[in-house]
Amino acid sequence: MREPVRHIRPEDRVPGPETLGMIREEAVSTGQTWAGLVRTAPGAVSGWHHHGSYESAIYVLSGALRMESGPGGHRVTDAEPGDFLFIPPGVVHRESNLTDVEAHIVVVRSGSGEAVFNVDGPEHAGDVPD
Repeated sequence: MREPVRHIRPEDRVPGPETLGMIREEAVSTGQTWAGLVRTAPGAVSGWHHHGSYESAIYVLSGALRMESGPGGHRVTDAEPGDFLFIPPGVVHRESNLTDVEAHIVVVRSGSGEAVFNVDGPEHAGDVPD
């Protein structure tokens, strides 16, 4: 028998995996999908991390999102409300909010295994899958 549709209200979200500089609120976590809301304070910069075998789709609701990735973290992508970003599996990155309002982004990930790997920097990918 299939599970019924689930309704997850804001008060039903639970703390998600931690990365310095951001607050993850988990709404859905199954063996293949992770979805939630991520909040980043004005001027905050997250720690470097990747999402293992997960691919991630991000939608910016408010504030702005600067994504640093690539060799040495020198690839910079800026997104604002209404923009989507896609992060392939294993890409080491960090996020910042250069605005004066808290950034809110919706994140949906598809994959398996651990969903967050915190690393020392863009050159320390750790367990990035092939």
